Amino acid sequence: MGATFVIALREGIEASLIVSILLAYLKKIERPDGRGAVWAGTLVAAAVSAGIGAVLFSIGAEFEGRPEQIFVGVVTLLAVAVLTWMIVWMRTQGGRMRAELHGRVDTAILGGGLALAAMAFLAVLREGVETALFLFAAARGTATAGDAASVQIAGALLGLLVAVALGVLLYRGGIRLDLRTFFRVTGLALIVIAAGLLGYGIHELQDAGILPVLAGRALDLSGLLPDDAGLGALLRALVGYHATPSVLEAIAWFGYIAIVGRAFLRPVAAPTTERVAVS
Repeated sequence: MGATFVIALREGIEASLIVSILLAYLKKIERPDGRGAVWAGTLVAAAVSAGIGAVLFSIGAEFEGRPEQIFVGVVTLLAVAVLTWMIVWMRTQGGRMRAELHGRVDTAILGGGLALAAMAFLAVLREGVETALFLFAAARGTATAGDAASVQIAGALLGLLVAVALGVLLYRGGIRLDLRTFFRVTGLALIVIAAGLLGYGIHELQDAGILPVLAGRALDLSGLLPDDAGLGALLRALVGYHATPSVLEAIAWFGYIAIVGRAFLRPVAAPTTERVAVS
């Protein structure tokens, strides 16, 4: 539940920021007539994203045995790749989001309401598709024996609700959020989650016989910290902890933390503003 909450919160905040920036800019340039198009594009993107998520989960439920392991393993590794790109991109380019969206609005307005709706649709759809992909991988990779799918879904819904509430408050000026700190903290959390998902994806493909290399057990912590009970189960729910990783899983986990963590923590040029200003 913890991993799905963090992922949904992070992605939900990004989507909320996009909508808030678009609406605030339309207000600033005195084009309130464009708000309906923005909301239409946003709602359609949310519906399409939910549909994609439902398809992923339904397809995963159809497979059994080796086909299921291959499908889940491939989708999980794809989710890790996209998640890694998103983390690094937001770290280096996130400060330019507002200016880029303003430019897109200026262009879309010339094309009328449909163009504005399409622009909002595409901007929000990217976040929605990422969310669906990440949640599928996280729900599989961090689930424990007693952790029902409903618990994972509840974590995701809670994260999205918090993100929407924060987005409304940001737009209305009820709060000011230090984006650099928010994305830095959630980015570090997502790096640890992604490392766990990477290990899980490799585990599934190894069990399916697709990655037979370095398949021997690296260590066994099941006696000290089992991943199906107590603190181990909590760590599995939060970051995808596995008590008996293979050698390849362990190498991938530590390598990912070292490489992506270093890239993420590397100093970057500070954005022009450090706090949210959607107007």
